[in-house]
Amino acid sequence: PGRFDRQVVVDAPDVKGREGILRVHLRKVPIADDVIVKVLAKATPGMSGADLANLVNEGALLAARRNHDKIYMADLEEAKDKVMLGAERKSLVMKEEERRLTAYHEAGHAVCAMMVKGNDPLHKVTIVPRGRALGVAFTLPEDDRVSVTREQIEARLAMAYGGRVAEELIFGHDRVTTGAASDIQQATGIARRYVTQWGLSDTIGPILVGDNEQEVFLGRELMSRREVSEKTAQLVDTEVKRVIDHAYNRAKAVLTENIDLLHKVAKML
Repeated sequence: PGRFDRQVVVDAPDVKGREGILRVHLRKVPIADDVIVKVLAKATPGMSGADLANLVNEGALLAARRNHDKIYMADLEEAKDKVMLGAERKSLVMKEEERRLTAYHEAGHAVCAMMVKGNDPLHKVTIVPRGRALGVAFTLPEDDRVSVTREQIEARLAMAYGGRVAEELIFGHDRVTTGAASDIQQATGIARRYVTQWGLSDTIGPILVGDNEQEVFLGRELMSRREVSEKTAQLVDTEVKRVIDHAYNRAKAVLTENIDLLHKVAKML
């Protein structure tokens, strides 16, 4: 009390900021004429200045390994994928059946991304293993986004279940795999926030549910006060299940209607 406190919010750079940061780091290295900094800036939402510096360094290393005299756009694109998704695991040996199953899984994500209104444009789909993932299909927004609509959230949920649905449609109920574990974890988290934090459930309404609940850890209070009744907790669980079931059934309807496109995308992979 009695003094001025200044709060400075340092947020992640927007598209113009990322473009400026990239230009600063690219000045230090020779770049080819095909490098378009604006395109690279649009394709790196959420990246910090350190991430962008790392991207340029990775691009320079890739160019050196390929004996390029300059850094080309292809080097920077691959460096971006490495920073965002992890390094390629080229040494991983996959059986043909696993490759086929992974191809249909990622094709399911890709088709839902393309055909469900509200999803961002599909940026890349591949079955080259990166990090812990056997394949990846991801979208990128055309512009920086501050808020997300109900339509976009529900479209994202449908895309998340596209991989599991594709496995079930092509290989049958008994041959679905554990490959959708991260998709299910991500979708369940989104669905729970959809109901309890974002106020998008018509049944629960625009109410924040369970804000003050704390788990018991050492150093915290041994007793935590539960502010959600048992009835409300059951209602939330039921509503989360409804949101997830709706997304799953929507993905199933989209892939069933576009089964030829699913086969086509999977064969391309």
